[in-house]
Amino acid sequence: MPHLSRLTSLAMALALLGGASQLLAAEEPANLPATAVNGKAPLPLDELRTFAEVLDRIKSAYVEPVDDKTLLENAIKGMLSNLDPHSAYLEPEDFQELQESTSGEFGGLGIEVGAEDGFVKVVSPIDDTPASKAGIQPGDLIVKIDGQPTKGISLMEAVDKMRGKAGSKITLTLVRDGDQPFDVELTRAAIKVKSVKSQLLEKGYGYLRITQFQVNTGEEVGKALAKLRKENGSRLSGLVLDLRNNPGGVLQAAVEVSDHFLRKGLIVYTKGRIANSELRFSADPADASEGVPLVVLINGGSASAAEIVAGALQDHKRGVLMGTDSFGKGSVQTVLPLNNDRALKLTTALYYTPNGRSIQAQGIVPDIEVTRAKVTREQDGDSFKEADLAGHLGNGNGGADKPSGKGKAQQPRPQDDDFQLSQALNLLKGLNVTRQN
Repeated sequence: MPHLSRLTSLAMALALLGGASQLLAAEEPANLPATAVNGKAPLPLDELRTFAEVLDRIKSAYVEPVDDKTLLENAIKGMLSNLDPHSAYLEPEDFQELQESTSGEFGGLGIEVGAEDGFVKVVSPIDDTPASKAGIQPGDLIVKIDGQPTKGISLMEAVDKMRGKAGSKITLTLVRDGDQPFDVELTRAAIKVKSVKSQLLEKGYGYLRITQFQVNTGEEVGKALAKLRKENGSRLSGLVLDLRNNPGGVLQAAVEVSDHFLRKGLIVYTKGRIANSELRFSADPADASEGVPLVVLINGGSASAAEIVAGALQDHKRGVLMGTDSFGKGSVQTVLPLNNDRALKLTTALYYTPNGRSIQAQGIVPDIEVTRAKVTREQDGDSFKEADLAGHLGNGNGGADKPSGKGKAQQPRPQDDDFQLSQALNLLKGLNVTRQN
């Protein structure tokens, strides 16, 4: 049996997390049942005694000395990591990195990861970062980091290994679609993620991409919609909202983005065990999108906040979802600050779409499935036309010449090499023809 003094010390440490009212009375005789304190569930005394005994055995018998602080922090990490893949104990550096990532600036590779079967799995690379430029794809398994296996290490440890000084190199060993492992060498960078990108695909049709949901994303989407309208010179005929490979982010940002496209109704609600986890968010009457026909692109890298937006727009029939099934992360994490600049990232609720769908471990299914495909353009066999020839005669009816345009640099368009985006644009044009008829 462990010494009572050590058990008392352990109880005091645990009380810092659970509140002083749960302090274990070490002097309580072992044969008496534990009773509830202040209406809370009784403490599991037998399990706590086992914990204290293990702690004592490690300290006395492990091959190298380990201090109490290290052992207790490791125990806390294990307690959180075994709840679900998204709960974690955040030490000061981890807590700081989380705060940086939601503000849109942090150091590393620009890759959102999760845990699967003891391995580190890529949820999504972030646009314009070393990870996306190296061709890393959603679903890739990271089996080694700088030659060290990731099997069995915690997700936070893996993230720590991938973070580092900008300019330093790192080698990831990846497995894709069950094929043979291959190495990718990357150079770490200071990651500054631009949350919202927009442009006109062609006259009347806009493109709006959200790479990640940050604190200011809702405001940025509002500005982008106004900018697209101004560039077009009038109300848009159609808009593509691209949420592919968007790993999620701040819940409130997802609500604000959804509200830009909806005039009324529920956007999302959450259910949990604690009172403040029961939340409901509804749209206001303003509609920054002016009711423009909408196609939303999603894929297996669309997660969390991206799925909230997609689910809300789908349930309200506000737009057509196109692409492939989303990731399926339907849980809400709350960051609970602790003492000494530490925090818990704890799963506290599940979220539900307006129609009551939980997408946890299922994802959002698009209305129209369009898988990734490579767009290849055939060479035009006709090099020149009559209008290209020097001294050619003009049109007999006075019409304008129509030269081939060979030799002129063609500005590449986003849809030219993106099959899913080109299909979204075609659908918007078809919807406009249908509406006019």
